[in-house]
Amino acid sequence: MNKDIGNRISEGAQRLQQWLGSIHARSGDLAASEAKVVDLLLVDPLFVGTSTTAQVATRAGVSPPTVIRAARAIGFTGFTELKIEIARARGTARFFAPPEVLTADATLASVLETSVRAGADALTALSGAIEISALDEAVDLIQSARQVFAFGAGPSATVAADAVFRLRTAGVITISIQDYLSAMIAARLLDPGDVMIVVSSTGRTSSTLAIADAASSAGASLIAITNQYDTPLATLANVSLVVGGAPLPAQMAAAGSRLAQLVVIDTLVAALTLRDKEQSRRAERAGIDLPDMS
Repeated sequence: MNKDIGNRISEGAQRLQQWLGSIHARSGDLAASEAKVVDLLLVDPLFVGTSTTAQVATRAGVSPPTVIRAARAIGFTGFTELKIEIARARGTARFFAPPEVLTADATLASVLETSVRAGADALTALSGAIEISALDEAVDLIQSARQVFAFGAGPSATVAADAVFRLRTAGVITISIQDYLSAMIAARLLDPGDVMIVVSSTGRTSSTLAIADAASSAGASLIAITNQYDTPLATLANVSLVVGGAPLPAQMAAAGSRLAQLVVIDTLVAALTLRDKEQSRRAERAGIDLPDMS
């Protein structure tokens, strides 16, 4: 019996995490005061689900009307409907612990556990945030592209680099340029038959936005891999692949979103090769020599 209860708690917590992923994905364009309410919701949803408007307002440091406006800004008719959806999402979940903030005296075991949890939470949130129709549209664009240009700045550059390697193994002509000025020139030289994949967790990085805008102005199709809808990058893109995710401690934030973004890349490549076997044959003809892992 205890095992069954534990399973129900785990499943309920997973549903709640997926729901939070969808909330975070929709919270990219909020007023500062409304963002405080949503941040509290993402960090401690059970408090919000069991509290009054005034209690939530006090803890978030805003006025009670702001709590109601925040609920409406993320798609609910008001605070009451938000609380109902929290209860529905949590199911039989008994608890939802906020992510642990690591301190200087943290043990390696704690660091490992926090890292594992950050990744697991990010991947769970992904399934609640990503839109299957957007994935399908992105695969179509890549499949018909003359070439693909992948770009990301800072931590996002590693995801863009992985996209280049993975797409090349699937036979897609893919380029990546890290130098900003060179990347800007390349973006301006793209054609309407080209696709640019732009990776940015915040969707607001100025250098990334400038290059994405240059590619879009040249007529290329833009696929954004980012954490939220309604950000400048998501608005600019033809297709937005949004991974969502709840706020994480500073040490884990980049790691969590990066894992979810890499899964999106893997999904695109797998779907592409399943849909068009010619892609794999192109890779073989290109003479790609990969190590035998069997």
